[in-house]
Amino acid sequence: MSWDAWIIFALFWAVFVVTPGPNAVNCITNGMTLGFRRALPGIAAILTQAALFLALSALGITALIAASPALFEVAKLVGAGVLIWLGIRTWRAAGRPVRAAEVQAGTVYGRAFLIATINPKSVAGYLAAFSQFVQPDVPLAQQMWVIVPTALSLTALSYSGYTALGAGLGRSALGAVASRPLRRVLALCFVGYGAPLGASALPGRG
Repeated sequence: MSWDAWIIFALFWAVFVVTPGPNAVNCITNGMTLGFRRALPGIAAILTQAALFLALSALGITALIAASPALFEVAKLVGAGVLIWLGIRTWRAAGRPVRAAEVQAGTVYGRAFLIATINPKSVAGYLAAFSQFVQPDVPLAQQMWVIVPTALSLTALSYSGYTALGAGLGRSALGAVASRPLRRVLALCFVGYGAPLGASALPGRG
């Protein structure tokens, strides 16, 4: 990958991971309720998903999934259901004061990995990255040595920032109900991402 191609790829990936989505909302929520340190497994889960999807994209599997309309629609319905459920759960918890929650690291990791995996934005982003930036006349392994570290570094920076933002908001609202509007906004974000996703997967809605 040339220097110019790397700059373009890095800019593309930065926009991809900085654009708010379910991962960002989950990181902010984790930061608010758990604090930055205990929310780190959520960032690790997103990085695991990113590494997995990069590998699958390199093998052409994500292209195969995207080419199967039925499989992709099922994935969208499942994803919509999970996001709406998280939105309802967050909304119901919004009326309670923010306190440092006692949640197992495995639970934080598993939920974040699930949210990252069911997000169709992920499939679209990785397909775009590989279709636009991978050069067919250059060995793939040679290009992956550049693509993977760049993508994972930018992903870690972005979602660490979102988690830190949530942690800062959580500290300012710790023990108070003053954060209720913000937490309900986060709940609406989950539902807002999930409802159109589910609607688009229904028969006849394309």
